[in-house]
This record gives sequence, C-alpha cells and structure tokens, in this order.
Amino acid sequence: MLEKINSSQDVKKLNIKEKEILAEEIRKYIIGVVSENGGHLASNLGVVELTIALNSVFDIPSDKLVWDVGHQSYVHKIIHGRREDLKNIRKLGGIAGFPKTNESEADCFNTGHSSTSISAALGMARARDIKGGDNSVIAVIGDGALTGGMAMEALNDAGTSKTNIKVILNDNEMSISKNIGGMSRFLGKLRTKRTYTKSNNSIKRVIEKIPVIGKPTVKVIRRFKRSIKQLVIPKMYFEDIGFTYLGPVDGHNIEQLEDVLSLSKRVLGPVLVHVLTQKGKGYEIAEKNPDKFHATSPFNIETGEPKKEKEKDFSSVFGEKLIELAKKNDKIVAITAAMKDGTGLKQFREEFPKRFFDVGIAEQHAITLAAGMAKEGIIPVVPIYSSFYQRAYDQVIHDVAIQNLPVVMCVDRAGLVGADGETHQGMLDMAFFRLIPNLNIMAPADFDELEKMLEFAVNLGKPVVIRYPRGGESKIKINNHEKIEFGKAEIIKNDENTEKQAKSNSEQSNNESVNKEELTIIAIGNQVPKAIAIATKLQEKGIQVEVINARFLKPLDTETIKKSILKTKNVITIEDGTCINGLGTAIKELIVDENLQNVKFKAFAYPDEYIKHGSVAELENIYGQDIESIVKNI
Repeated sequence: MLEKINSSQDVKKLNIKEKEILAEEIRKYIIGVVSENGGHLASNLGVVELTIALNSVFDIPSDKLVWDVGHQSYVHKIIHGRREDLKNIRKLGGIAGFPKTNESEADCFNTGHSSTSISAALGMARARDIKGGDNSVIAVIGDGALTGGMAMEALNDAGTSKTNIKVILNDNEMSISKNIGGMSRFLGKLRTKRTYTKSNNSIKRVIEKIPVIGKPTVKVIRRFKRSIKQLVIPKMYFEDIGFTYLGPVDGHNIEQLEDVLSLSKRVLGPVLVHVLTQKGKGYEIAEKNPDKFHATSPFNIETGEPKKEKEKDFSSVFGEKLIELAKKNDKIVAITAAMKDGTGLKQFREEFPKRFFDVGIAEQHAITLAAGMAKEGIIPVVPIYSSFYQRAYDQVIHDVAIQNLPVVMCVDRAGLVGADGETHQGMLDMAFFRLIPNLNIMAPADFDELEKMLEFAVNLGKPVVIRYPRGGESKIKINNHEKIEFGKAEIIKNDENTEKQAKSNSEQSNNESVNKEELTIIAIGNQVPKAIAIATKLQEKGIQVEVINARFLKPLDTETIKKSILKTKNVITIEDGTCINGLGTAIKELIVDENLQNVKFKAFAYPDEYIKHGSVAELENIYGQDIESIVKNI
C-alpha cells in the first residue's frame, strides 16, 4: 500500500480498511528508518492515523497544513512524495527532520520551535481572506505546546477573528518531558467529558421520575449546572474565546477522525478539534518510554536499546555537579522549560523535588521566574538550549540584566548540534548575549572546566551565562586547568604540547631555513582542544604558537590577550558561533581600540547564514572549521 502513496489524492482513493493497512505500513517504515538513522520517533508514531485522516479530508497542498514544532512531520513527508528520501532524513544533503518549504509545496511553513503554528496559520487564513480564497488552513499543535504563551496569544486572537481556521489539538499528555501545570490539568478534565455527559443524562432520567418534584428539580439543577459547567466541562474555555469545540475524538480511529474533520469543514469561524493520541503508538517499547524515544539515536528494534552506548556528555556533567553544589548550598534551585532530561536535571528533580521547577514550554516565564527568585536571595540555575534561549531574550535583558540579578543561565547545545539543522543550531547565543550590559559570559573547554565554572558562577552574585555544546568533550586533554578568576583567560601550558614544542625547537636549531614565525591562537569553549591540536601541527612546521583559552567572552581578558598579540603580531580566533559579534569581533575591537600596529588577524567562525543539517564533523569541514582546514588556512 505504501508504495502507491505520493499525495493527498492517493490517500483519498483508499477505503477505511486500506487506510488502516497503510497506517501499519507507515509505522513499520518509520521505525525501520529511525532505528538506523536516529530521529524523532514517538511523536511520529502518535500521529499516523491523524495525518492519514487530514490528507483524506483536506486537499493538501491547496489546503494549508502547519505542523507545530514539526518533528512529527515524518508521516506527512512520506505521504507527500518523500518516502525514499526519508532514508536519508537529517543527513547531510538529505531531507530535514522538520517541514521545509524548499522540499515540497505540501510543507507550507517552516517550523522547528514550539507554539508557533496557530499564529502562522491565522496569518495564512487572513491572507486568504484578503485575496478572496476559500481554501482551508489547519494548524496541528500538541497539548505541551499550549503551555507556550505564544500559542495562547494566537488562540485569543483567532477566537475573536471570526476567520475560518481549524486548530487540531493533538493531545498526547506528553511534550518532550511530561506535561505539567494548569493547562495539563485543564485538558485532563476535558478528557472526562464523555463520562460526565453519560452520567449526567442517567441522573436526569432518574430525577424526572420522582413524583411532583421531579421536573422542577431538574430545572433547578439545570440552572445550577450552567453556573458550574465550566468547572466540569472545560471545553467552555475554547468556546468562550470564540472557537467551536469538537471532540475529544480517538486519534487512532481513522473513520472517527474523518467524520469530525469533515464536520469541521462545514463550521464557519474558528474550530478546535480535540484529538486524543498516544506517543509511540504501535511500538510497545516507545509507548512505555515516550520521552526516551522523543528523539533517539539509532537503536535495536527488538530491544529498544541504542546501538552505540551513550557516552558522558556536558549535560550530564552539569547535572551531576549541580547536585553536588546544591547539597552544600540550600539556596540553589533548578528551573527547566519542559527539558529536564535533555538538560541533565532528571536526577536533580529526584534529589531535590522542592527545589526543582518545570514550567513547561515557557522559556520567557522561566527566566523571569528565576529573576524573581534571585531578587529574594535564591540562586536559580536555568539550563535551556541555545536556540530556545532566543525566545527569552527580552526577559534576560529586562528582568535579569538591568537589575543585575544573580541568575545562572546555562546555555546547552551551544554551537553546532548537527542533524536537527538550522532551527536548532546554537550559532547566535554569544552574539546576542554579548550585547547585554551586566551579563558575564563563560564557556568551558572540557568537563573539568564546566564544573569549575558552575561552582564559580553560583558564588559570583552576578548574572552569568555558561555555554557548552551538545555531546562529549574532546579526546584532546587539557592538563592542569588554572583556577577560574573573574574575567581572566588561561594560557594553555599542556605537558604533551610543551614536549612537542621543545622537540620542534630543537629541530629548528639544526635547520636555519625553517620559518620562525610566531602565532597567537585565541579559542573559547570546546574549540580550545582544537586549538591545541592545531598548535601542535603548526609547531611541527616550525611555527611557534601560544594558545589562549579565553574562558570569558565578557568581560574579555584584554591584558593577557594584548600581551600575546604584541609578542607574536599574528593572531587567529576559533569559535563555534557566528562570525558577527562573537570572539573574533571582540579581538578585532581590541586591536583597533588599543591601536595595535602591524597585526595580522583572521577569525575562524561560521558565516552570517543559517547552518543546515548534517553531522558536526561534516559541517565543520564544509565551513573550514576542522583542524586540517584551519592549519592549511594559516
């Protein structure tokens, strides 16, 4: 069945039984692909029937379908002509793991971050109305994404708009981490609607049979019921803001889904269809562990275990060190925006449940919550992915930095993240954080330095950013890190490096023709081990190198760096961020501000563009950020 499907029109030709067979084939296909490539599994398995039903009822791409976040769009991609391409999803040159307008007309809007779909769909619907069109516009959003303030803003606007727009609430009770908070409880009550209606009708029939007082009593109860209805059936919330509410409906029953979606087409104005789905549906291991299989590396289908044993990473080192510090200081708390597992806080929550706060997909709230706690003497530590910190930029400025509050903002997944592509690459954080007064920015070269920086930050009493990459540390080890001092860089004196330099110097003394140029390499974060490797290779060619671990992007250690530049007159910088306003820019400013003469300078950073998906090694090579490319360039 699967090989016959390349469009919505192909799906429409199938009967219900054939669509059910198609659903099973799609599930097996996705499990097979993700088990080999890695990717988002549980969310895609949960929307198989929903995606088939949407393509049965609507005419995509004439009708516009916007997937919130978009990590659950694999089924959509299969149906719309990219079945074979899925085998190379998230690989260099392959299709993206999120909707991309440059891949297919069926992908009407690029997504990647949460809570944006309703706003985008409403914009498309209003554009349609202005142009006099009559196509449907549908936003599919998860219940977890409704904890994002932008989704609530869009619902409020859409509800008062009287615009024809369909919002599909994909309710699986699970965002990346299990949903928490008022919206989750609200939807929990909403799921009891059927039970309430059934029991309500039964009670009414019994009361009506009571002689004399039966019918009057029913009228009194009806009036009372109206006053408390919103507490019992919270669908009234959606109706009160202007939506026609349909559901809940079984999200794995294609026939029921088609019925309710067809009904939604006949309703004028904004419609919300409440669909109940199960993450990981059809793959029992993922059903039991949906958070584990939200995004997964390649795994064994029979056992669900990863094919490659997971190594220690920066996130887990951060989590372990934070627990150690929190045991010594009861003012330390941890705040996450629905990412406790991804940011290494799972164990912290178990150790300190009263000092752990999961605010849902609400990064803006997370930062201002932290600011409020810091104002009252608490030390909040807030790990958020680099690309998600973009969503809380105003709060960092307005609520933390202006008040100079001691919030420790840990920027996870800084730099290249690889397969998730342009919406998730952590390219911009150094650039946009460097603009903010009062903010202090650090980046560790390895696990040991991350631990030292975290301990330093919680005791600093100032707003701090600590940025670190996805994955593990370099195999190039740095021996004997110096103690962290505020605003001080570190000149790397690595034992192995020193031995190789001494050997190189000895060889040079026997060969007068060898070039005796000198060079300063200034690197930051996980680029420092790379700088050491580059220095070693250059020294073998007779170039004397001083490697500086900047440690602080802000405040920059101008004294140490200036001294080295004056000595060598040749300087390069290496960073895993954009070429604009990062370390390279800071050093250029230093050279100009200090009027340093006859200095040759080059910055190695990523260009002013969005970096697409591929492995980290592949992307470094493409952009000339790998060791061999930098050595050749120098």
